Amino acid sequence: MLWPNDKAKSSHKVSLLKRGQLLAKMSFDMIRSTTIIALRSTIERRAVIACDGQATLENVVIKSKTRKVHRLYDGTIIGGFAGATADCLSLLDRFEEHLKEYDGQLRRAAVELSKEWRMDRTLRYLEAIIVCAGKEGLLMLSGSGDVLESDDNIFGIGSGGAYALAAAHAIISVTELPIIDVAKKALEIAGKIDIYTNNHITLEEVSW
Repeated sequence: MLWPNDKAKSSHKVSLLKRGQLLAKMSFDMIRSTTIIALRSTIERRAVIACDGQATLENVVIKSKTRKVHRLYDGTIIGGFAGATADCLSLLDRFEEHLKEYDGQLRRAAVELSKEWRMDRTLRYLEAIIVCAGKEGLLMLSGSGDVLESDDNIFGIGSGGAYALAAAHAIISVTELPIIDVAKKALEIAGKIDIYTNNHITLEEVSW
């Protein structure tokens, strides 16, 4: 039997526990991991996805070499993400399962992931945007059910995505650089503008 003071102490402990759990959740929610630039060239027969390495918690940089691009399906598909890291990795795992199920068909796997992401009771709460590229094309997926294919074979996502996208378009319009160099220079420019983007670049490419 708990006396009144014991009940108060017990209730206080529960309150502190819930508060701690809430603060922990808020901390993870406030971690920012950005910027992704993705390009595909039919002339070069190549696709590239590049990311910066910064992860920021409120106004503090907590990691400078975060990896946000990965190779999938025996290296024939590449994918990058912006959003909560655990959510994004879970979605990439599901995406690779669909790639295996449909023999590497990028569009089919992307559509199936998008449907599952939107309708599944667990996945629907995952917050992320994913870009993926391969021989079939360059796609962007979101939790709202969107599967978008770029008209000009360029996507930029994340907090610095718009800056990287604009920089990539500008570079391509006045130079004939390979898309790998375009991706690197675009991220370098975004890193000078966006406070959540640094110049530690990780890049993956796939050719066909």
